[in-house]
Amino acid sequence: MSGVNKVILVGHLGKDPEIRYLDNNVSVASFPLATSETFNRDGKRVEQTEWHTVVLWRGLADVAAKYLAKGKLVYIEGRLRTRSYEDKEGIRRYSTEIVAENFTLLGRKSDFEPTSPAATSEQTQAEKIENKDVEVNFTENENDSDPLPF
Repeated sequence: MSGVNKVILVGHLGKDPEIRYLDNNVSVASFPLATSETFNRDGKRVEQTEWHTVVLWRGLADVAAKYLAKGKLVYIEGRLRTRSYEDKEGIRRYSTEIVAENFTLLGRKSDFEPTSPAATSEQTQAEKIENKDVEVNFTENENDSDPLPF
């Protein structure tokens, strides 16, 4: 029987995705993701934040670079990958990353509307065609003006 390597995270981006291009124009995006949990310790509420490095490849990297930004809330599914490298002093270091297989934007619809004056709410026909395969899910029903789910 083979093993299972599955990671599910919901957190906020620590900074905008950094995108770079490897040989054959393969795109790779990476960003830090913060997940937090709260608990009571000696009657006081304590928040503990864990930082994760998320890596996305190819088309998913391009979509992430376009839609994700620092502070956005995102749901990530992927797998753990640990790699080793030598630093400048020749010391072997290890890095554990989340290789994302898909992601879903979370939040209100207004969180994803353009805010800069240069951005417009209308897309050109080419942008509409380009984005037809991009799935962006919101946690709020965009047709419902009442923010309560019941």
